[in-house]
Amino acid sequence: MGPAQFDQVSVIKKSNVYFDGKCVSHTVLFADGSKKTIGVILPSTLTFNTGAPERMEIISGECQVRRPGKATEQFRSGQSFFVDGNSSFEIQALSIVDYVCHFEG
Repeated sequence: MGPAQFDQVSVIKKSNVYFDGKCVSHTVLFADGSKKTIGVILPSTLTFNTGAPERMEIISGECQVRRPGKATEQFRSGQSFFVDGNSSFEIQALSIVDYVCHFEG
């Protein structure tokens, strides 16, 4: 698992709200030009489409994830999963899930 906090970053004040508020995140910008989103998913089943490859780091909570061509997998606090760019994944939040989305490309 990564650091407990990000230092010397900029945060976009306007939140990203998806699926009628079931997922809310904020964009974090780093000095090197990279970005991440930090958010929460309320208990629900949601399908996300990806543009860039991304790694979803689960900070707290528990979820089941289905990615194309793979069996459903369970993830919890301290674990992460990778999703290809121009793809999708279905996530079922079994509890409130705090996450960091690391854009890899």
